[in-house]
Amino acid sequence: MIPIAKPLIGEEEQRAVMDALTSGMIACGPRVEEFEKLFANFVETKYAIATTSGTTALHLALASLGIKNDDEVIVPAFTFIASANSVLLCNATPVFCDVNPKTFNIDVEKIESLITDKTRAVMPVHLYGQPADMKPIIEIAEKHNLYIVGDAAQAHGAKYNDKMIGSYGDMECFSFYPTKNMTTGEGGIITTNNEELAERLYSLRNHGREKTKWGYEHGRLGYNYRMTDVGAAIGVEQLKKLPSFNNSRRNNAKFLDENLAGIDGVETPFVLDNAWHVYHQYTIICRDRSSIIESLKKNEVGFGIYYPKPLHFFDHLKKYSHNDLINSEKLAETVLSLPVHPALTNEDLDKIVSCF
Repeated sequence: MIPIAKPLIGEEEQRAVMDALTSGMIACGPRVEEFEKLFANFVETKYAIATTSGTTALHLALASLGIKNDDEVIVPAFTFIASANSVLLCNATPVFCDVNPKTFNIDVEKIESLITDKTRAVMPVHLYGQPADMKPIIEIAEKHNLYIVGDAAQAHGAKYNDKMIGSYGDMECFSFYPTKNMTTGEGGIITTNNEELAERLYSLRNHGREKTKWGYEHGRLGYNYRMTDVGAAIGVEQLKKLPSFNNSRRNNAKFLDENLAGIDGVETPFVLDNAWHVYHQYTIICRDRSSIIESLKKNEVGFGIYYPKPLHFFDHLKKYSHNDLINSEKLAETVLSLPVHPALTNEDLDKIVSCF
């Protein structure tokens, strides 16, 4: 069976975990701080604040901006549910924006029509590893005095206009779930160049304490969203391998592009000219998805549908639906993700193509 995703954990990660365990410091300690510094350097920001997951990273980012009751955050309707749930965790309102049917990312032409006097932020999602079109998003945010909180959960190492994803907007949030381009087991991280926000984030993730004070002084309501040293130890080693992982993903995607192009009823991924796509998922659009799935199953090739529902189809989010979300609904019916991870062999790639 060719899996849709496969974490690559080697001896380096195993040794790093054992070193952390035998050190006696397995909670949030020096390895977390090391990982934060390395990741900030990688995405070319001043600060990185590690958390327990990509979801808690998004929640923490919004909370640090004071997003609260009656505030609105513009979110694409076609993404993982954590993007919208993080807004709800702040008791705020997600306002769904349709997506571009070619890039799968937020449709920049539709953002301004959704802005009201309650809008506080926009959340561009870099879906599948393709950067959102950040230049017009930044222009809109500056024009309307909005925050930008990027959801980069699937975009480790991606670039837009030769600038790293993670360094755009006020903050960007990554996930290190095992299927991502790199992992810490579970975990997330927030990147920013804003010192004031960084200090607030350090405090909020640690029960409202200041970063340099570990006593029982709690200056604000906070959370326990701290990454462990065990997870960070894995992350340090994974980060070293991330460029190689991403190159493999891009080479695999190139092979699939070349061999699936021209097949009737199949559209290979569109990539923006100024984007460096890192292919967390290789997602095609197919007219007859069910027959392709049957062929993949027959040949023991894994696949995924990311996502079978747009966000406004979920019960707790239906009340935020509106009529201008057609692209998101159509994509949910036609997208199909194929294996693209670094563990694929040439034989695996040939087998995937043969299913078509």
